[in-house]
Amino acid sequence: SFRLILDGAPLIAIHKARYFKKKDGLALGPGPFVAGLEYATDAKATVVGKPEKTFFLEALRGTGCAPEEAVMIGDDCRDDVGGAQNAGMRGILVRTGKYRPADEDKINPAPYLTCENFPAAVEHILEHLL
Repeated sequence: SFRLILDGAPLIAIHKARYFKKKDGLALGPGPFVAGLEYATDAKATVVGKPEKTFFLEALRGTGCAPEEAVMIGDDCRDDVGGAQNAGMRGILVRTGKYRPADEDKINPAPYLTCENFPAAVEHILEHLL
């Protein structure tokens, strides 16, 4: 990848997540590798997935749902919740999966809501947002 980029190939990243959750624990995501390639080549990656605004807006296209009517539930404060909120959605952070204590404090604005798990988030939506 390094040599191809130096020779003019574009750097396209599916996303720049720092880490993800595997069965045996956390593992590095593509983000650190993309950042390394950007640094080493002076290239800027085109990110086509989360947390890019266009990713979230594209997910809504054809649904008849405006961003302010949508809610993203995720375990990644920056990429799931922050990305969704940047696109005009509400973001609910769940304390499962790759969630780490104090993740709520890593984005501004903070998540719309933080719940213990996915079912609790859905319950909140059903009770308060519909």
